[in-house]
Amino acid sequence: MAPGDLQRDANQSRLTPTIFALATGAPPTAIAIVRISGPATLALLTRLTGRALPPPRRLSRRTLRDPTTDDAIDTALVAVFPAPASVTGDDVAELHLHGGLAVVAAALAMLRRAGAIPAAAGAFTRRAFDNGKLDLGQVEALADLIAAETDGQRRAALGRTGTELAHHVDRWRTVLTDIRADIEATLDFAEDDDVAARPFDVADERLCALAGELRTIRAQTERGGRLRDGVTVAIVGPVNAGKSTLLNALARRDVALVSPLPGTTRDAIEVRVDLGGVLVTIVDTAGVRDTSDVLEVAGIRRGQLRAEQADIVVALGSTAFPNAIHVVSKSDRTSEGAGWRGGALHLSATTGDGIDLLESHLAARVSELTALGEPAFIAAQWQQAALDGAIASIETAQHISVAALVAEELRRTSLELERLIGRVSSATLLDHVFARFCIGK
Repeated sequence: MAPGDLQRDANQSRLTPTIFALATGAPPTAIAIVRISGPATLALLTRLTGRALPPPRRLSRRTLRDPTTDDAIDTALVAVFPAPASVTGDDVAELHLHGGLAVVAAALAMLRRAGAIPAAAGAFTRRAFDNGKLDLGQVEALADLIAAETDGQRRAALGRTGTELAHHVDRWRTVLTDIRADIEATLDFAEDDDVAARPFDVADERLCALAGELRTIRAQTERGGRLRDGVTVAIVGPVNAGKSTLLNALARRDVALVSPLPGTTRDAIEVRVDLGGVLVTIVDTAGVRDTSDVLEVAGIRRGQLRAEQADIVVALGSTAFPNAIHVVSKSDRTSEGAGWRGGALHLSATTGDGIDLLESHLAARVSELTALGEPAFIAAQWQQAALDGAIASIETAQHISVAALVAEELRRTSLELERLIGRVSSATLLDHVFARFCIGK
């Protein structure tokens, strides 16, 4: 192939350029995988190897050569995935290189000189979406799977990478279509005795059942949101109550300074831990006391705000927060030891005695908030808005007696359900979703 052929192919497919990116970690690594996708992919690989393409979806050994100098870059394993049977729906190739810094840098420079362009973040997944390989809900689930930090997040995200939601939406839309057909029949045959005079007599029961399903899913998004974003636990109390020591004990490392001097903690200190498969952010807040120190006052206010926004509050000393977990620290200074007494958990953050009791209690609270182990639909904000819109449209339809208006509300419900799985999407929304991905995915 002549040097200009690849560029001419790219010019013919300007709307779908051939892209490339490193799909593995930054070198040096044992193996570095470079992914290529686009209409010129197969011609590019033929040019770089000087040989016929290997059989599809089979790793084959090839020597890669710079198209401008004919210098050998690396001896690599290559694989091709012709369209449409590829992850993006376009022609795809993978180069499995030795993972040295110089090798990877030379290979990426070689691809650029050959006419391919570096991929933007999420570009490969965007191609899969554009080619119908994934719907937008599956794209969000994939992003969550990649970002998962705990086993609970991984399991929840993995459960969304199938087509379950799309199947639910198709079924719900079929129900709505049947109901709308019944209602529109009242418009066309209003004088026919076989058609109900009021369109809702037959449809109401089915709509109630559909609305109930949607509300159940919406409730699951609240629990799923906590599973996805994590649960926040705020430690509050007066100065020198042992809050920072308790944070260090829960984190199992020194993340906060501990001092007998009051007012040491002036800003919220956070640490993220995996608690029973759920991501938990523990926040150590500034100790509450009367003070004229401007910075300390600001820290106390900020800590109170964090506590108000927290899912769980651990209180050392008296607190105005309802349902707080009351803890009395420094049990090592008494003869009774750790345990629950008088509605409070007595423990020693210094020696660790009783920390396991607090962790167990926190884990139980976290499990209640996330319903860990039960179905949890992790939804993005745009999906929650679509669910809210669908439920609102059904509720509006249930209070209307004019058939034409009922049919219009149900049409809106169907549209919101389409939005739920991304079949109706704005360019701004798409840009926001794909910006979550790393380069090479």
